[in-house]
Amino acid sequence: MGHPVRRGGAILALTLALAACGEGGSPAGTIEVDGSFARIVNEVLSPSCATSGCHVSGSGQVALSGAGAYDALVNATPTHPGARLAGLKRVVPGRPDSSLLYLRLLAPTHPLPIDLGPVMPEGRAPLTAGQVEYLLQWIAAGAPRRGEVADAALLADKTAQTQAAFQPLVAPAAGTGIQLRVEPFTVAKHFERELFVHRRAATTTDLYVRRIHFRMRPNSHHFVIYGFNSTIPSFLVPAYDAVRDIRNPDGSMNTTNMVTMGYHTFFGGAMQPEFAYELPPGVALKIPAGTGLDLNVHYANHTEAPISGEAAVNLHTIPLAQVTKVARTLNWGNQSITLPAGQRTTLERTFTVTDSTTIIALTSHTHRLGERFVIRVVGGARDGEVVYESTDWEHPAFLLLPQPVRLGPGQGLKSIVTYNNTTAATVRFGLQSTDEMGIIFGYAY
Repeated sequence: MGHPVRRGGAILALTLALAACGEGGSPAGTIEVDGSFARIVNEVLSPSCATSGCHVSGSGQVALSGAGAYDALVNATPTHPGARLAGLKRVVPGRPDSSLLYLRLLAPTHPLPIDLGPVMPEGRAPLTAGQVEYLLQWIAAGAPRRGEVADAALLADKTAQTQAAFQPLVAPAAGTGIQLRVEPFTVAKHFERELFVHRRAATTTDLYVRRIHFRMRPNSHHFVIYGFNSTIPSFLVPAYDAVRDIRNPDGSMNTTNMVTMGYHTFFGGAMQPEFAYELPPGVALKIPAGTGLDLNVHYANHTEAPISGEAAVNLHTIPLAQVTKVARTLNWGNQSITLPAGQRTTLERTFTVTDSTTIIALTSHTHRLGERFVIRVVGGARDGEVVYESTDWEHPAFLLLPQPVRLGPGQGLKSIVTYNNTTAATVRFGLQSTDEMGIIFGYAY
């Protein structure tokens, strides 16, 4: 990738992510050192994120306020597994194109080829064009801790960034796939709306999916597709096309609509407004005839006015004659979870296979107390190798492994999950959002 440090669409979109990922914080998080970086913290990062609580101490996100902000950004290794595998840093002096924060700024108008995390800022209007340009000038100038290296007048430029109007995803041609949609819906001001919709998928014949393409309106938090495992009672299978909100209008949790969550099996997911991936040649996911998929979308709106949410996914299929391996979705969960009140607890669980198995993709799932999720290989030549790590329970990365993990009988994967129970009560495994889980999702054959 080149070094596109110039004023223009790519530059403006880029800085959006850096500003948004910067920690918010209160005036107490400001720094007194003069120079461009101090301006970025005091005039861009803190004001842009303070009211949403992102990237502050105790949020589970990278804390970037005060004197520690510089070291948390510059030459810091990201925790996002896709970014780590790509060799990115949060900010690389002089190289916006190698900086994770830079690339996440590009995501609103420049879809990324790999999952690098959600678009920033979540649920908020973009930074101004001047703020974006100022941040990019600082990175391009070497991202110094001190000294003026960018035009301070840019911070007064209130020109709004412009983004292309949302274009609905065009459905695959007949016979090449299907499209499943969550039709436009309203997200009230200062509200997070998360819902499920069970859609018909394979009606009369089995479908074999090799490529998955997601598209969502801005301010999406995630879009995950689930199937249901065989243990779900028939009376709990949701009716097709009914919208099931997990939050009531007053923000309380609708536990009735959440009960199916414990029976989900991962099928696919995206954390960015536009994301696509495909399985290796000849490998496909099977959707059995007569079954559907449960679509889960989550939008955050921290603005003063209602916004619209909308999402669609194209499932591109191949004929059975072209399928050499039918992939299955991993659903390896630890149900022996007991978390004492007011302390951190790390739990390990090993899952082994009985037949030769190739793991080609991984993601993780915990609830709000999940602080760190590590997956290690158990047995074989790669014994002990960390192949996945996530520190963001709300945005667990979906990782297509650059080197598939090949397991023999008796070998497997180990989940090592650290929970931080900040509540005054013991928390155990369960299906509700106030309970906890620790699940390895992924694809294998």
